[in-house]
Parts: sequence; structure tokens; C-alpha cells
Amino acid sequence: MHAMMKWTAAAAATLGALSGAANATTVVYVSNADSRTISVMRLNEETGKLSSIQDVPVSGMVMPLTVSPDRRYLFAALRSKPYSVASFRIGAGDGMLTPVATSPLPESMANLSTDKTGRFLFAASYGGNLISESRIGDDGVVAPANIVIPTKPKAHAIKTDPSNRWLFATNLGGDIVMQLRFDATTGAITPNDPPTLNFANQAGPRHFTFAPNGRVVYIVDELDGKLERAAFDPDRGTLAIRQVVSAVPAGFTGTPWAADVHTTPDGRYLYASERTSSTVIAYRIDGQDGNLTTIGQYSTETQPRAFAIDSSGRYLLSAGQLSNAVSVHRIDPDTGALKLQGSYLVGKNPSWVEIVDVN
Repeated sequence: MHAMMKWTAAAAATLGALSGAANATTVVYVSNADSRTISVMRLNEETGKLSSIQDVPVSGMVMPLTVSPDRRYLFAALRSKPYSVASFRIGAGDGMLTPVATSPLPESMANLSTDKTGRFLFAASYGGNLISESRIGDDGVVAPANIVIPTKPKAHAIKTDPSNRWLFATNLGGDIVMQLRFDATTGAITPNDPPTLNFANQAGPRHFTFAPNGRVVYIVDELDGKLERAAFDPDRGTLAIRQVVSAVPAGFTGTPWAADVHTTPDGRYLYASERTSSTVIAYRIDGQDGNLTTIGQYSTETQPRAFAIDSSGRYLLSAGQLSNAVSVHRIDPDTGALKLQGSYLVGKNPSWVEIVDVN
């Protein structure tokens, strides 16, 4: 770890996480849309180096990935016809993938997630203007969608809150986040009151993430290049915008094309990717209200659509759609700054990154 790391409560929490994962293997999954493969790599937590362990072919243009809460299954959406989701069993110890089944989806899906029980798969369709829910069997097989809900244009991301009582979905073309009630026993999805959080015209809310404390949600706007901090009311299941900051580099003069957003596990830092400039923007998170302060901007792979942060909070891995590679950046625990460790070729048009600790 960083030699000058200060002994803070957050640092202690990070060390505890590292200790708990000491016997785990950190495995990285990257979906390569145009190669129609999933790259499986091992991340060395001491050096930050990636090594290839498997290259898994799939039957279509593979993009969004998600992992079951128990880390037994990986699900991959295939965005070419026939639209479907491929299920894989994650190997204990090595993280290698074994195909389980390929199941139909109602449309081309831009985003996948499971509920906190792992019994339901949610999907959002950018081209089909809908969200869906499918049941997941104990064997990892996904049933045909049991719920399909029309949305405003370009549904993009979907996930539940930490309590698993509320479900949220961005509609990029509708400039809203849908606010929904979710019943984890029956799978029922119903509109909340109010049913939407509204954004500025042509903001384009795209991806979002909950802060580790569960009280704040960060939403990145693709079209206007903004990052919005929303307070989350866990009793009502509603969001309220409290801060808006830039998600493009200082001096940026191009057309914004913001993409992804993630926090470190200890909740101290947040990062957002911007594709036009091929940068990752870093922010410091205030421990009281989640307020964001910009740390800096860092060059990464060309057109970084997706990135992920490992469970130790030591590494950020960014995939470049045009460079066909994944960069490993070390996160400075004292400052949140990124330092490039290396770049690794994967398949063509890498579009999603998932990092999983397997025992």
C-alpha cells in the first residue's frame, strides 16, 4: 500500500477489506462487443498487472454484464438479434466461465442488474424504450421476461437501492430517472410517488451509482457533461438533486459524451468517464453530505465507455472502445489521484468491465 497512507477510519476500513479478501482471486471480465467474446483476466493486487486466463466466445454482440450477489453467475446481454442474455457459472477459485444457458430478452438491452436477492434480472433498453424484469433460477437460467414496462426514450440504466425496496431507471432521451417500488417477494414493480425525477432539457441522465452509505446517488449526464448529486430518501424511495458539477475536463471545448460513474468502496472518491476527451475525472466526496470537489483529470484508454473499481479500492480499470485495451490505474489512497500502471489488449470494442473476488 502507499507508504505515506494516513491512519484514518476510512483507511482502516480499506485495510480491513484487503485483509478479508487476502485469500480471494481478483478476476476481471471485459465484454468485447465486436469480437463477440468475454475476456477473463486475473488482477494481481500487489502489482496491478493483468494476466489473461480465458477468452469466452458468445453468440452475439455482447455489451452489458452483471454478476449475481453471491458471485456464482455472470450475465451478459447480447445486443444483436436474437436479443438474449447469456448466463455463465463463475468457477470457484479461478473465476473461469462455464456457459449455462442463453435466454430471450424482449429487446436490445443497454444495461443489466440483479436485485439484492439474485432472484430477478432487470434490463433497460436504449433502442426499445422499455425496462424489463426476468426471474433467475437457482441454476442461473434466466426465464423470459415476466414484466415489460414502456419508458420515455432511451432507457439506459437500472438498479435497486441497497434496501431492495426501490428501483430506479434512467431515461436518457426523456431526461428523467424513473422512481419505482419493488417487491422482492413477488417481483411486482409499481410507480412511486412522484414517479420520476426530472432533469434539465437534453441533460441525458445515463449511468448512476449509490454511495456506499446508501444516502446519496450520483448520476452522470451524457449529453450536457454534468454530474449530479442526489439525496436519497430511503423511507420514501425518492431522489432530490442537491449539487451539479462538471463531468468534462477543464478547458474542454468538444461535444460532451459522458459515460460511466463509480465510487471507491470506502466512499471517499468518485470517478466519471468522458469519451470525447478520453479522460477519467476524479472527485473527493465529503463524508457528511456527499458533496463533490474535483481532484483532477486523467488520460485513459481511447473512448472509455466503461470502467470499474476493485473491491480493495486500489485500482480503477478503464476499457477503451477504440483502443481495444484496458488500462489499470492505481488509486492514491491519500489523494484519489490516478497513476497509470499498464495497458492490456483485449478484444474489439470493449464495452463493459466487471471485477469479482472469487474464493
